[in-house]
Amino acid sequence: MPETAAQTMPETLPDRMPVRRALLSVFSKEGIVDFARELAALGAEILSTGGTLRALREAGIEAREVSEHTGFPEMLDGRVKTLHPKIHGGLLGRRDLPSHREAMAEHGIEPIDLVCVHLYPFEETVADPSSSRQDIVEKIDIGGPSMLRSAAKNHDAVTVLCDPADYGTVLEELREGGVTRATRRRLAGRAFARTAAYDAAIAAWFASEGEGTGEDILPVRLTLALERQTVLRYGENPHQRAALYRLGGARGGGLGAARVREGGKELSYNNYLDLDGAVGAVADLPAPAAVVVKHTNPCGAAVGPDAAGALERAWEGDPLSAFGSVIALNVPVDAACAEFLTGGGRFVEAVAAPAFEAEAVEILRTRPKWGKSVRLVEIPDLREAGRGLELRRIQGGILAMEPDRATAFQEDLQVQGEVPLPEGREQDLRLAQTLVKHLKSNAVCLVRDGMLVGAGAGQMSRVDSARIAVEKAGERARGAVAGSDAFFPFPDGVLVLAAAGVVAVAQPGGSRRDEEVTRAAAAQGVCMVHTGRRHFRH
Repeated sequence: MPETAAQTMPETLPDRMPVRRALLSVFSKEGIVDFARELAALGAEILSTGGTLRALREAGIEAREVSEHTGFPEMLDGRVKTLHPKIHGGLLGRRDLPSHREAMAEHGIEPIDLVCVHLYPFEETVADPSSSRQDIVEKIDIGGPSMLRSAAKNHDAVTVLCDPADYGTVLEELREGGVTRATRRRLAGRAFARTAAYDAAIAAWFASEGEGTGEDILPVRLTLALERQTVLRYGENPHQRAALYRLGGARGGGLGAARVREGGKELSYNNYLDLDGAVGAVADLPAPAAVVVKHTNPCGAAVGPDAAGALERAWEGDPLSAFGSVIALNVPVDAACAEFLTGGGRFVEAVAAPAFEAEAVEILRTRPKWGKSVRLVEIPDLREAGRGLELRRIQGGILAMEPDRATAFQEDLQVQGEVPLPEGREQDLRLAQTLVKHLKSNAVCLVRDGMLVGAGAGQMSRVDSARIAVEKAGERARGAVAGSDAFFPFPDGVLVLAAAGVVAVAQPGGSRRDEEVTRAAAAQGVCMVHTGRRHFRH
């Protein structure tokens, strides 16, 4: 009886391992035909399945079907095809252990020296808003991750590939006698990273499916799937390295999946931070609306009759700060918006919107000092960008919380004291209290006629924020309304606002001095309104 390959395997493994048998099973066919052709030319037997097998045979490459190799048919609509001892035994069997070699020989298990697997596109399917729940479930790959893990575990003998970018390196080493131990180890690490990210994306999707209140939104074990999208020029400062990672596994891609239209500079780390603030704020506002952000804080915001009207009013909220800012709109950017932005010596770093009309893109890309600089960021699902947990890193851990989706447009405004809310100012008050939640605490902002006219943010005392908001507003403070992200602990902040001509103030309430603060406001003819909801943003 002739010896099998399993019986003749050496007891000590060389640094370079040849490939006598390879299993190729890929969803994406990128480069697989050329790779298989090279493997065959180097003497490897090719095993394959499904669409990969068809692609290889159509290209004239001899390949053996996995079901023929295992003696067990593919079944259950392809759910079971590689989950077989002849596959996993061929991958996991240690070539340096006599007991493993004997067991493989006894059961007719031939070693598999290379596995190339691309997993079902689960993340892409989740990201597609047209995908049904069943579409997503069917894209949960089982056999693929199992083969990657088996091959990666036995990397002392087996080469594992999960990325076409590595085909060239493997072929080059095979031409030189075999894949080196260092390369096999590196590829094994990449395979485990891929399956870990894949499983994390699946876990994240299940978590998002149960999104709501209570413990469902704060799981005992939080699993993240992050894939590097791009390396940025630098971080917050030039001496810091940085990259953008996309969070996978949940619907609503937001900025991580935004389309950055060609022609402008690359987005920077700080651009992304500012855009995050602008997109989050404008998503809370009724359409059409625009928000201007500088250093993560809204410095201008407005609702308007149309996109250009909202944009112009938002800019005029603080024209000095608006220069070099980022802007977000919750409606498409049209030609009138582009004409406004490119006129009058204005300039912004980036504009985000659900869409850009062709004429607007033409204007923004061809005007002097604009075309090669401004970034145009398209986020079709702009109002869904805030789904999922908010995460912040601290030393040695991560803080997670559900996002603050509440806005004053839904809250019950409770007038306190005897001064009524001036007629026609309710919407302004709701706008102020919605915008203030997007300013860094302590925060106070002033709104007049649907337009942010002054904002004070990030101060250690609320009275200082009130002073800054009034100073920014100037004469526009007279007749404006104010929003505060938390209660006024003393009357001083309200008195600053009243002295500037503010006619109504919205705040959560909840201070033990609420009655004192309300009396002080009433003495100045200012209406005090409580919302019952705080909006700190640290």
